[in-house]
Amino acid sequence: MNVPVERDLSEGRRQLLKEFVMTEIEKAHRTRPSRVRLLAPVGALAAAVAVAVPLLFGGPAYAVSRASDGLIDISISEAQDPEGLQAELRGLGANVVVSYVPDGKKCGPEPRAARFLSKEEAPLSVFPPPEGHEAGFVIDPKVIKEGQTGVLEFSVSEERKVAGIWARVAEGPVADCELVGTTDAPLSH
Repeated sequence: MNVPVERDLSEGRRQLLKEFVMTEIEKAHRTRPSRVRLLAPVGALAAAVAVAVPLLFGGPAYAVSRASDGLIDISISEAQDPEGLQAELRGLGANVVVSYVPDGKKCGPEPRAARFLSKEEAPLSVFPPPEGHEAGFVIDPKVIKEGQTGVLEFSVSEERKVAGIWARVAEGPVADCELVGTTDAPLSH
């Protein structure tokens, strides 16, 4: 496996790596026991069953659910069927486009939208996930306003596992993701 040194990573990939590392550090340093953490093994078992049963019977390799706080939990066990994931998220009221981006690739054409809002303007990805959210990724659909589109680009390893997420809100529509090599053009978002 060819592992790039940090200086060779694009800014988007560097941010994904940073968010992944910070999530793992946060998980390792949580020491305050709570009722949620005490019940976490039961929740984890239920989530594993919810993901495993569809996989055994040829269903989707992801799970999506809306929590009582309005946030949407996304768990992806295998990066396949981004259109199905996108349809489920839209069914929950989140106007998003979903793309799986293999290592060494990025989405084109550049730019995919007229303007992407900053994380401060529209924090679509909730990081770190709030207590009680055990999913791999949590998004807040309320930050997507009328005339805007959420964009979820999941970085995918060779093993079809999700390594990170790039989540932004765009003004207006978003062009479909056309995978191009990372050396074809610089990232603009």
